Amino acid sequence: MTTGVRRRMGVEERRQQLIGVALELFSRRSPDEVSIDEIASAAGISRPLVYHYFPGKLSLYEAALKRASDDLAGRFVEPREGPLGARLLRVMRRFFDFVDDHGPGFAALMRGGPAVSADGVRTASSASATNALIDAVRQAAYVQILSHLDVTAEEAPARLELVVRTWISLVESTALIWLDGRRVPRGELEAQLVHDFAALAAVSAAYDEEMAALLRRMLKQEPTDGPFSDLVARLISLAS
Repeated sequence: MTTGVRRRMGVEERRQQLIGVALELFSRRSPDEVSIDEIASAAGISRPLVYHYFPGKLSLYEAALKRASDDLAGRFVEPREGPLGARLLRVMRRFFDFVDDHGPGFAALMRGGPAVSADGVRTASSASATNALIDAVRQAAYVQILSHLDVTAEEAPARLELVVRTWISLVESTALIWLDGRRVPRGELEAQLVHDFAALAAVSAAYDEEMAALLRRMLKQEPTDGPFSDLVARLISLAS
């Protein structure tokens, strides 16, 4: 008869395991409600061993937040193939997959991290680190959206930057509101946010010829059954 022998993890492997366990717990509940004891129990190790790899819950939370922010930024990566409206709709579906799976963690990330540190006081450095992660996600999303318009961040005119950054903020705030009760069907919300992008671009195009040319190019590539064409049809029906 043979007995199973538990393999001893290396330092980095154990760190990654703890980050994964913590992220799973933080995804289900507010980080402030998750204790080191819970994390240790879920990982199958002792509380002191958690402290061997991380000095406290806040540092573990920040590591989990870094992994989550990298994942979230990756949701905006989309092959530059096909109409823009369909691409943005696929991005929104992946984005809301993340929001759905990591609700409390997503809310904590967008609202600046946990309310308190392990000592009961949220430090300026922890707030700064969280804000840096949020900014990195927003910048990654901004660069990705511009790439679909064949524009680099260095070349983006002021009005286009305003449209894209405003839309990213709208996506974030809409997701946070949606999490509080999920009162609007998710699929409808994803389509609405794609429509919002087109609407923001259209309003800007009314004031700027460069944006008008970009909007005409966007709409020219759209099929009759695409999200942008659907928005145009809906607006025409309202006016009739």
